[in-house]
Amino acid sequence: MTGKLVAVSGASSISHCAPCITRGLHNMRKCDPTVFPIIITTAEAPSPPEAALPKNLEVAIDIAAPPERVWAVLADLKRMPEFSPQCVRMLPLGRVKAGTWTINLNTDGKKYWPTSSRIVRFEPNKSLAFRMNENRTTWSYTLEPTEAGTRLVERRDVAPKGIPQVVRKSISIGFGGEESFEADLVRGMTETLGKIKSAAEARG
Repeated sequence: MTGKLVAVSGASSISHCAPCITRGLHNMRKCDPTVFPIIITTAEAPSPPEAALPKNLEVAIDIAAPPERVWAVLADLKRMPEFSPQCVRMLPLGRVKAGTWTINLNTDGKKYWPTSSRIVRFEPNKSLAFRMNENRTTWSYTLEPTEAGTRLVERRDVAPKGIPQVVRKSISIGFGGEESFEADLVRGMTETLGKIKSAAEARG
């Protein structure tokens, strides 16, 4: 059993029954009270669910366009809803750079939920990454030059602390569990990269 151990230091008196003994014509069971200590702690036991959580996710695509052209499409965060099936809106709070916060609205087609994130890496023509505040995951896009143009890699990385339990419970209740949710994320990532590819190649 996993979870938090919640108890209080103390003791419990529990009857312990000895084997039947014979007294005269009657069989009687002698019960002696025995004291068993109950140990309580408010600390959390090691949490396998947190440690076991999600795999980091990665999807890549080759684009017949130079990194500069791919970056021009990717770095315009207001266009993210055009590419990501889960993103309804991504609003940067100021000029897009490392440290900028964004307010986002997400959907799975039936449900809508707000999120917030902070851009943690902004290297023109090379890399863009932002950390989600609610679930501690980092989403990144890395541009790698190739002979044919650019390889664009999208990743979802989970922080060492894992994903908060409240978020994991929400995923379990509202999205059919983590395995199903992550499969949807991978499909969404694949669709996102495909649309970025089309947009970047169309600019040529």
